[in-house]
Amino acid sequence: MPKYVFDFTEGNKDLKDLLGGKGANLAEMTNLGLPVPPGFTITTEACRHYLKHQALPQGLDAQIDEKLAALEAAMGKRLGQTDDPLLVSVRSGAKFSMPGMMETVLNIGLNDESVEGLAAQAGEARFAWDSYRRLIQMFGKTVQDIDGELFEDAIEEAKQHKGVSDDLDLDAGDFKALVQTFKKIVRDATGKEFPADPREQMKQAIRAVFDSWNAPRAILYRRQERIPTDLGTAVNICSMVFGNLGMSSGTGVAFTRDPASGQQGVYGDYLQNAQGEDVVAGIRNTVPLGDLERIDPASYAALMDIMETLETHYRDLCDIEFTIERGKLWMLQTRVGKRTAAAAFRIANQLIDQGLITLDEAVSRVTGDQLAQLMFPRFDYAAKRHRLGHGMNASPGAAVGRAVFDSYTAIKWSRSGEDVILCRRETNPDDLEGMIAAQGILTSRGGKTSHAAVVARGMGKTCVCGAEELDIDTKNRRLVAPGGEVIEEGDVISIDGTSGAVFLGEVPVVSSPVVRYFDGEIDPASDQADDLVRAVHRFMQYSDAARRMNVRANADTPEDAARARRMGAQGIGLCRTEHMFLGDRRALVERLILADTDKEREEALATLLPMQREDFVGIFAAMDGLPVTVRLLDPPLHEFLPDITELSVRVAVAEARGEEHEGDLRMLQAVHRLHEQNPMLGLRGVRLGLVVPGLFTMQVRAIAQAAAERIREGGRPRPEIMIPLVGTVQELEIVRDESIKVMREVGEEAGVELDFPVGTMIELPRAALTAGQIAESAAFFSFGTNDLTQTVWGFSRDDVEASFFSNYLEKGVFGVSPFESLDVDGVGRLITLAVQEGREARPGIKLGVCGEHGGDPASVHFFHQAGLDYVSCSPFRVPVARLESGRAARR
Repeated sequence: MPKYVFDFTEGNKDLKDLLGGKGANLAEMTNLGLPVPPGFTITTEACRHYLKHQALPQGLDAQIDEKLAALEAAMGKRLGQTDDPLLVSVRSGAKFSMPGMMETVLNIGLNDESVEGLAAQAGEARFAWDSYRRLIQMFGKTVQDIDGELFEDAIEEAKQHKGVSDDLDLDAGDFKALVQTFKKIVRDATGKEFPADPREQMKQAIRAVFDSWNAPRAILYRRQERIPTDLGTAVNICSMVFGNLGMSSGTGVAFTRDPASGQQGVYGDYLQNAQGEDVVAGIRNTVPLGDLERIDPASYAALMDIMETLETHYRDLCDIEFTIERGKLWMLQTRVGKRTAAAAFRIANQLIDQGLITLDEAVSRVTGDQLAQLMFPRFDYAAKRHRLGHGMNASPGAAVGRAVFDSYTAIKWSRSGEDVILCRRETNPDDLEGMIAAQGILTSRGGKTSHAAVVARGMGKTCVCGAEELDIDTKNRRLVAPGGEVIEEGDVISIDGTSGAVFLGEVPVVSSPVVRYFDGEIDPASDQADDLVRAVHRFMQYSDAARRMNVRANADTPEDAARARRMGAQGIGLCRTEHMFLGDRRALVERLILADTDKEREEALATLLPMQREDFVGIFAAMDGLPVTVRLLDPPLHEFLPDITELSVRVAVAEARGEEHEGDLRMLQAVHRLHEQNPMLGLRGVRLGLVVPGLFTMQVRAIAQAAAERIREGGRPRPEIMIPLVGTVQELEIVRDESIKVMREVGEEAGVELDFPVGTMIELPRAALTAGQIAESAAFFSFGTNDLTQTVWGFSRDDVEASFFSNYLEKGVFGVSPFESLDVDGVGRLITLAVQEGREARPGIKLGVCGEHGGDPASVHFFHQAGLDYVSCSPFRVPVARLESGRAARR
């Protein structure tokens, strides 16, 4: 029989897959000799069995009984003992921290008899009845799925009845009455009495933890963070220690460094006379952890020693939960703490300097997604601003949006294209969907360790917490500033997660220092560079030295090309020539496509040629000495034709009025002739080049003439001509041969040698499946993963993202959009096949990718493993691809 239950003395931090993060770290702290209350962990294997069979595994109850008996013996008291009860907490604990999982249930073991024994042992009736009402409240909400507002409303009524505003002002009699009220809430909601048997309480709580793995919030969070669905969660049963035994007791959360900025120091929150969930829930505002030195110097000193021990042992920022019971410090949890992007880079850099980790390990701890967050703009502090209030800078960033006061509205407005700021007194797991939809989160309660702060940091969302001076009125959907100024739902506000400031209206933004560094405006060795810029520079240098793949940019103008080069691009992997024919030039392409005679067509091409040549001269100059892959024209035909409906109306109106309309009528006839039901699969790419004589040769001539001009000026142009949408080698050969002929003609005319590679874009499944044939005639492949994804899946991105994608994501058909991160199983398999067969046919063929996936961190790792020579992405994503390519090589 498998071992399903482990005592805290039996595990270690490396058993996260089996014991979950919480259980593994409790075991590790126990091994280190730290003051951890005794307990045991039920494994993720038991959870997986339960989820598969909807029944607890055989033998689990017996193993729990065995560990419970050992715990009772160690504590000298039994679960449910009437005169001196053992109480335990039940907590979920997956391998990865997941805010969507079941919340903790404290004080299991209390009932109408044992509560009296607890009061007698503690000498404090208020504490005992407070603990009992907490059990019923937590159990009712998390295990029995009762609306938590029912319990909160009952507490508010009790306080109003007594004329007080704080939970601390309620006495034993008040809590005793609340116990009866809470029992009635349970009875009314479930039709059953609250379970009095402690073992039954524990059993139901364990099942609830397992069930919470597939709760909608947990599923949503796993999708958001790309956490595997088959891990399961462990359950931690821990003997209770009490922070609500008067003002000499309390509970807190601590970080060994600031998780928002990464700065070293004492960071955290403490709350006297409270149990653990009070801090995270933000129901009472905490005091800074530093105040504990004044409140309880001995416990503070012990905590500082433990924090130093844990950080040195884990070699990272540690997130710690602790309780003080009448002056005795207990450790309830530790884990490697979640942090903001800025903190991740700073902390990794600090740990190198402290000799705790190597540079190689440091680079593995920062990600391209985090780097992208550092490149987002920040508020312009020189701009005129209307300040509403101030809170704690819980998660940095600049967020602007319309104020909304519940998750439903946040989701609804976000789906309509609105940017929103979710404003709550405090958040809880029910707000997770709204937090994901919002640009930022603002709360009037809670500190840097509250639910809102922790979840926002994990998601990279801007967050301001504990803005007490702002009265957030969720019922009336408004917030009131200190001077009486009212912000109604829908009004625009700006929140600064770096400073904690809240402003009315939209505050202008400026480029971040990290972007200015990449743009060459900040020298990392100068006084202008702060520790964050220096950390980014250090890791970028290391990644650039480590990576095998080159990083190019997708750029269509000299300005984009120049910026991409500043960002570190090693060439252009995709220059989309159709983008050069928008605006005023569109009419010229329209004339070309609709030309009836050779003369009309030649006139249109002659007009376009010098324009194209000028475009390429600028791009080749910006990328001098670096490769520039130019994709010949590849628009869906309808993008360069008049709208058929609009044209039909114009002709009909002209006919009704008896007006001249011969030109519009001729145009309508041509548009009808070329109209396509599905333009994405119609006359485009190489097909357009073959059907419209002279189109591609005009473009190749422009490329060749621009290159010749640059050579005569002393430049080193390196164009590469890419034929789009090839499905068969014959298409490629026709255009390739014409291109080579044109290059020779131009070279002879200019007196220079022009011999540039001609390759193709692999964006159709047939091209990937016949890559061996195509490679014999192609100097290079560039995988167009956007169109390859569309053709593999059989859907148009423009249509499906707005229609059923959100539904597919919610139902779990997609973990992430295949346009956001590469579909490795489908599209990736075609790429792998094309790479293998292409290299077999032509060993020296150059292979790259130019779809948007070239800047996606997960996709970059796949492309490295597939053996591509380079990735290409938007200029802004070039640093991300550089970093991730280096990380992929180091792995």
